[in-house]
Amino acid sequence: MTDGRSWEGNWVARLYERVRERGYDSLTAFAEARPAVPLNLLAEELGPDDIAGVQVFRGLLAEAERSHRVTRFVRDVLVRELAESLPDGWPAVLDDTSRGEIAMALGTWSADTPETHKERVRQARAALRATPPPPGWRPLSPDDELLLTLLPDEEV
Repeated sequence: MTDGRSWEGNWVARLYERVRERGYDSLTAFAEARPAVPLNLLAEELGPDDIAGVQVFRGLLAEAERSHRVTRFVRDVLVRELAESLPDGWPAVLDDTSRGEIAMALGTWSADTPETHKERVRQARAALRATPPPPGWRPLSPDDELLLTLLPDEEV
């Protein structure tokens, strides 16, 4: 966890310097080499004292916007959120605890979704609630078959 130094200096330059030090030419390539790893853990790997998860998020979103792959980015954020909130996959039993975990994961995902994709994410959340995935479902990439059904690669 960062100690507050994340926003000091040119954090964008620092972020990309760390990515290049690890042999990647983009933050997206770095993140894709670590599928389903939560953003805060990616940040810790890049700089436990001076890189924050929100900075990784912002960098990934900026790259997705430039490459016109925001929908894929939105799916990727869900994969990472589910990995953190539901590490054992979709719960077999929907009790108060598991419903709360699901709501927290989907709520965080929704809050982090760019405005351009809010409606599509709202529809995807509704679909997941109406027809839950099979127990144990744990998407490992943004190219998961169910996720592609919920949010196909149509840029908005």
